[in-house]
Amino acid sequence: MNVYWLWLIINVIIWPFSILYYNQHIDELVIDELAARSFGAFFYFANFFIIPLVLRKPTILASLISMNVLITTITFFPFDSGVFNPYLILILSLLIAEGFYRLPFRHSIIIGVNGALGLIITVLSSNLELFVQILIGIYIVLLILAMVFYKKTKNGKDDLDARYEALLSEYRDLKRRVISEEDMARQEERILIAHEIHDSVGHMLTALLMQLEMFRLKISDTYKEQVQSLKNLASASLEETRSAVKSLKASESGGLSGILRLIRKLEMEKFIRIHFSVKHGAFTAPLTGEQSFAIYRAVQEAITNIMKHSHAREAEITFEAPGGSIFRFEISNPIRDNTKKYQEGFGLTSMRERLEKFGGNLEVFQTDEHFVVRGFIKLDMGDVE
Repeated sequence: MNVYWLWLIINVIIWPFSILYYNQHIDELVIDELAARSFGAFFYFANFFIIPLVLRKPTILASLISMNVLITTITFFPFDSGVFNPYLILILSLLIAEGFYRLPFRHSIIIGVNGALGLIITVLSSNLELFVQILIGIYIVLLILAMVFYKKTKNGKDDLDARYEALLSEYRDLKRRVISEEDMARQEERILIAHEIHDSVGHMLTALLMQLEMFRLKISDTYKEQVQSLKNLASASLEETRSAVKSLKASESGGLSGILRLIRKLEMEKFIRIHFSVKHGAFTAPLTGEQSFAIYRAVQEAITNIMKHSHAREAEITFEAPGGSIFRFEISNPIRDNTKKYQEGFGLTSMRERLEKFGGNLEVFQTDEHFVVRGFIKLDMGDVE
């Protein structure tokens, strides 16, 4: 669309000069002839304003541009005066360039041939010298060749871009599969280690407890207190072993490390660059798995929303736990157009409700340079439903 406005500005500048050219080079310009040429300009711009509506319909678009080539040729045709308008070269060149820029190769060739024929017929019907006519003919031939070369180069670049996007998509899928397989392998290894600990250390500690109990029943009262102390120590060791086994079998890890692991996946899926900043005891914050997941979902929704309001493929994420009573996070993204206001949707509302279950809240605001999502949860309210 920016290219369309550029072409419109150029045409708006050129056409008045092209009409005024006749006032300077024709001694007796008939009013009817001037009106006819002005009507030609009117029909030209009428077609020009329709072009944005049919950009995705190459056949109709080619017809409109070809019609503008015909209108331009008739508007500046010498007729009885024999005066050649040099602005015709510039306008037809713009139409040929527009055809090669917007249309497939087959349709753009048709526009190029039509523009070349219109210019050649007009030149041959004018009072220009033969040498000037030859120069104009050479120019139009070179223009068509340059446009063909440009189209071939552009098609090659578009093909490379399409292949790049396909490879990029395949790369993302591969990275996701690798991470998923790594997580599965890590989890299987953790479960295997847990089973080994349970089957070896756990069973031996259980057997030790049984033998200590049997030994305590056989000995005199003098040594029973010492044996009971040994039994309590073995029992505590067994409980620690069970706790370690339970932790190894857990599929999701809590705390900041679990959040960073989940966001790393999000970073590769969205293909954006994320800058982390960890402050004030965030690494040691006692987050449960449910709290970690809630914060991750909030960060995920924040990144999704700020990418709607910014063309920058980067975000800054800050985690902090001041005083150990709350866990706070902030996601900011630079914006270019601060006139576009955001509207809070269902996703952010759901995230606010999720954080409120943990005694927290979500705040969303926009400054002149950044779009910011900020939230927190209370660490001592992990069991709040």
